[in-house]
Amino acid sequence: MSKPPRFDEVIHARNRLHICALLAEVDSVDFATVQEALGVSDYVVSKHLKVLVDADYVRTHKEKQQGRARTWLSLTDTGRTALHAHLAELRRITGLGD
Repeated sequence: MSKPPRFDEVIHARNRLHICALLAEVDSVDFATVQEALGVSDYVVSKHLKVLVDADYVRTHKEKQQGRARTWLSLTDTGRTALHAHLAELRRITGLGD
């Protein structure tokens, strides 16, 4: 069952919306790919990820690959539901429909 349209202050910030939209399309993606897609510093990505993780919208896990630790990100079910509700509310506000 989908959530009714709801504006979400956590998701609405431009970089957080972009992160959620990127993660909605994949099972998981590495931190560097998100940073590159946003075109911002690792500090900015980390700051926005902390908000999303604290809201239980994004999950992170570290994995060693070729001797390097990489951080992987994925959208939680809570995050996916919140993103869909937020996008539905934006469509409602703008009158653009589904």
